[in-house]
Parts: sequence; structure tokens; C-alpha cells
Amino acid sequence: MPVARVVSALLAFIAALVVAWVGLPLLAPAYLILALVAIQEYSMMMKLRGIPVRRRSLWVATVLTLPAALPLSYPGMPALHEGISWRELLLGIFAIYLITLEVLKANRNSIYSAVFSLFGYLYIPYSFSYLITLRYTPDGSLGLWYMMLPLLGIVATDVGGYVFGSWLGRRPLAPRISPKKTLEGAIGGLLLAIAVISGAIYLIERYMQVSIDIYSTLLFAILVASAAQLGDLFESLLKRWVGVKDAGVFLPGQGGVLDRIDSILFAIPVAYFFISAFIIL
Repeated sequence: MPVARVVSALLAFIAALVVAWVGLPLLAPAYLILALVAIQEYSMMMKLRGIPVRRRSLWVATVLTLPAALPLSYPGMPALHEGISWRELLLGIFAIYLITLEVLKANRNSIYSAVFSLFGYLYIPYSFSYLITLRYTPDGSLGLWYMMLPLLGIVATDVGGYVFGSWLGRRPLAPRISPKKTLEGAIGGLLLAIAVISGAIYLIERYMQVSIDIYSTLLFAILVASAAQLGDLFESLLKRWVGVKDAGVFLPGQGGVLDRIDSILFAIPVAYFFISAFIIL
């Protein structure tokens, strides 16, 4: 039912709004719980393909990524080196650790383990951590607004895609990956995201004395909506490759955490880099 889809999306957004408003005291545990469960789901999906993933190492790296994701604008966050962030340093160390581990314990699956463990880190906790970075970029006040922009865009994309797809959908968007998604739904989600994000940016300009031109607004909305849809399709591709209906493989028939955050994993980093490069000058 479209109404149930809209209501669930709005409830999820309200919960995200509360977490974003409170900030790190709620954002940190929410990040850890969602990322750790998503890693569990990812590792179990890889197991179905016979690929061993260093799950415990990923969990440790996820916990370490939380403080590494805090920007320098966060009170008390020390600078590492000009042009290098703590998160980038952690990524390099984790990659070297995985390679060293597989070299010391070499077996027929070592290459798969190193590659898919590192990919799992980049795909889930590393990408997801930009939600924390964006919340405090450039500061705690504007960061709240900037974090809301992609979240609003993701909800609008999802709702618009479902409603317009159910109403006007005729042409399949990616039939081999997600047969129910249509080109009309994708366009509808994009248009609704543009409208919602444009309205949100108008409020930011009015109440926060920030000036964002119309071209940046449109490009931002298009990129966020496109990234959200791409994230959803990529996770569908991953599930097709593994051979499961949903990511919550430990609870068959129930949607997993990865199914819920797949759009965020792509849209949030895109939003952060765009805002940092073209809006915060």
C-alpha cells in the first residue's frame, strides 16, 4: 500500500530528525548499532557465496571510525595533518592490517577475504560515517540543516519513486536487478526530491542567513536523488548476486538494516562533498 510506504518513510524521517537534533549523544549509538548490524548482514550474505569476511575486524574498525569521522569543527577535535583526515589515516591502516593478516594466514580464500573485507568497510561504516561529519560541518548549527537536506531528499526520492511508479510506472528501470522499479518512478522521485530540497534550502536561506544559488540547489537535489536511487539499486544487485530477497538473512522474510540504509550509504557522502566544495566556500 502506498499510504503505508509513505507513513513508514515519514516515521523514519521523524526518528532521524530527533537523532540529528540531539546530535552526537544519540547519533553515535545510532551509527554504531546500525553499522554493526549492517556488517553482520553483509558478512552473512558473503558467507552464502563462500567468501569469508573479517567481521570482528570490521566491527573494531567501525568503532574507531566514529571518532575519526568528527570534523575539526567539533569541539576538542585535534588536527592530524593538513590535507589528511583521521578517517583517511584509519582507512590506510585498516587496509594494511587486512593485507598483513591474510599474508600471515594465507589460504585459498585470502584474496577474497582481504578484498571483500575492505569493500565492506568502505561500503558500510566508512560511507555511513559521513552522516556524523556532515552533522558538524561547518558547525553544529548549520550542520544540522545540512544533514537534513540529504535525508529529506532520500525520503522524497523513496516516496516519489513508489507513488509515481505505482501510478504511472510502465518502463522498467533495471529489470535484471529490481523488476518493480520503473523509469517513471525514478523520474517522479527525482522531481519530488528537487521540490522538497528546494523548499528546505529556502528555509535555510531565510533563517540561517545563508545564500545558495538556484543552480547549486538543483544540482545538489539531482545528485542526492540520483545517489539515493543508485545506492538502492546497488544493494539490490548485491542481493541478486548472493541470491537472497533481503539483507536480513538471519531473519528470513524481514527487511534488514542494510535494506534501510542503502540509499544513505551513497547519498550522504555525495551531499557532504558537494556542500563542502560548492556551498561552504
